[in-house]
Amino acid sequence: MLDIGCGTGLNFSMLQERIGASGTIVGIDRSAEMLQQARRRAGARGWENVILIQADMVLLDPGAIATRIEESGGAAVSDAALATYSLSLMGDWERAWANMTGLLAEGGRVGVVDMQDPVGWARWLTPLARLACALGGSDISAAPWRAVEELCVDVVRASARGGHLQIRAGTTMPSRTI
Repeated sequence: MLDIGCGTGLNFSMLQERIGASGTIVGIDRSAEMLQQARRRAGARGWENVILIQADMVLLDPGAIATRIEESGGAAVSDAALATYSLSLMGDWERAWANMTGLLAEGGRVGVVDMQDPVGWARWLTPLARLACALGGSDISAAPWRAVEELCVDVVRASARGGHLQIRAGTTMPSRTI
């Protein structure tokens, strides 16, 4: 299981429940400081099945990363990837998507959670949502979940917090690009 933009490892507990003792979590983040916190989190909980890699998803070479994962005891390709509030932080999220899916086995599952302007009753919160995203370095207009809708099958769609949070999951299709 890939955790793209894993940060401090907040998803690891949930992912551990999902993958079980025989699975592996590969956390990829460009921030050494975030990965240090993720390393402490994994160590404190005794999770020996966590591999952490410092890399920029926009710039990385999937083949080289697959080799690093194998050298660390993981499988060269993963069956699933999760990007939680991370793709909209990347200047070229489409390239990051391509690199992420390049690390997946054919028919791998992918999940994206990210943000947009609130809609409906929550529309009045738009200035606050835009400010929060700007302060965090996120592009609220990026809409990276579109890649799941356009390039995956069996797509599950959900939203929360007045449409501000967009959640998509799906199964990748071979050789389609944005």
